Amino acid sequence: MTRVSEPSRRALLAVAVAAAATATAGTAAAATPARAVRTHAGPGLVDNQAWTSYADWRTGTAKGTRALEAARPGLVIATPAGTADYTDPHTGKTATWEYATWTSPVHRLAVPATEAIASWNAHTPAGTWLQVELTGTYSDGTATPWYVMGRWAAGDQDIKRTSVDGQKDGRSSIWTDTFSIDDAASGLRLVSYRLRLTLYRTPGSGLTPTVWRLGAMGSDIPDRFTVPASTPGLAKELTVPRYSQEIHAGQYPEYDNGGEAWCSPTSSQMIIEYWGRRPTAEQLAWVDPAFADPQVCHAARFTYDYQYGGCGNWPFNAAYAATYKDLQGVVTRLRSLTDLETLIAAGIPAITSQSFLKSELTGAGYGTSGHLMTVIGFTAGGDVIANDPASPGDDAVRRVYKRREWENIWLRTKRYNASGNVVSGTGGVCYLYFPANPSAGQSEALKAVGVR
Repeated sequence: MTRVSEPSRRALLAVAVAAAATATAGTAAAATPARAVRTHAGPGLVDNQAWTSYADWRTGTAKGTRALEAARPGLVIATPAGTADYTDPHTGKTATWEYATWTSPVHRLAVPATEAIASWNAHTPAGTWLQVELTGTYSDGTATPWYVMGRWAAGDQDIKRTSVDGQKDGRSSIWTDTFSIDDAASGLRLVSYRLRLTLYRTPGSGLTPTVWRLGAMGSDIPDRFTVPASTPGLAKELTVPRYSQEIHAGQYPEYDNGGEAWCSPTSSQMIIEYWGRRPTAEQLAWVDPAFADPQVCHAARFTYDYQYGGCGNWPFNAAYAATYKDLQGVVTRLRSLTDLETLIAAGIPAITSQSFLKSELTGAGYGTSGHLMTVIGFTAGGDVIANDPASPGDDAVRRVYKRREWENIWLRTKRYNASGNVVSGTGGVCYLYFPANPSAGQSEALKAVGVR
């Protein structure tokens, strides 16, 4: 959970449009085993694209990479395209790396976008790492720069995984993990993009990263303080492990001052274990044996973004989940609780991002400028059953939140903070983790919410 005293970096996205949002707020509030998949009647606001298959990896432009035909197809280094020096800004160490690249075909967005978030799933053995970049075309026909969306490795022995601050061209900016149009009210949109993947390895080692999934979610969510209420349609609860971030307060402060801020990795670990995966004893050997739930400490360390200074980088959490055998992870946006019901009905829990005042979510007992929790089901009355890591202990993690309150704090894009200022909401952001080979029912549910 982002501490209330510190603004979320996504709150900064609201600054440029705060005055306009306030003027248009009007009377806004101040402060599926399943059955057939239910479809959502709302307009398309989200576009998901991913490259995952052998045929996918054979498209685009390869310089030193090749597609790997396997049970789980991927992209690997074949013959390096050259060498490059990289000075790690977090260690000051400069090293030379062999590299190869793959650039996707142009993807034209079905939804001209104000925001875009990349996701990737990969194996990076020691001595390797990767970089993901995005470039696109604006609705006026001009082009964006190549923006770095992340420099990532599963481990932390070679480079420190990092986002890159200060990227902008006067019309769009990168906010940690999110491409954002600076002034959405201008009508400017991102209409297409390409992704470039650069794979790095120690020279002469013969090692390679393997990338199984690369894609991005583009969206154009309208400014809104409230959202329409959905109709309850499912009563079901999934059995998901329960972990509290709060029992880790003060542990490993080098990772965002310890467990009090670990809502994202704690939520990730819950769902990873729901799917039957967890770190080995060898992987956990670095954790103080006196600490309970050491796998949460492990998740915090290996989702940590050294530039952002926290564990809440959305794509880094999805990539961490995919380091476990035969799991995929993506970052997307959903349209309503109907979409979440579709996933829960198929046995797929979701990690959602929301921000709210203490008074806006009955029973939470806190307010936050940004917090992740895990949705695991719905009551017969349609209320949301969530594993909320901001709980005093593991036994208190399961919560039931009022449907109408919860839906609004998750899906809105604008809200008022405790000072009465307009700040941003996440607009339905969630992480989805699911098997590399989902069942037919799972595939149908994912397709229904726009993910393949």
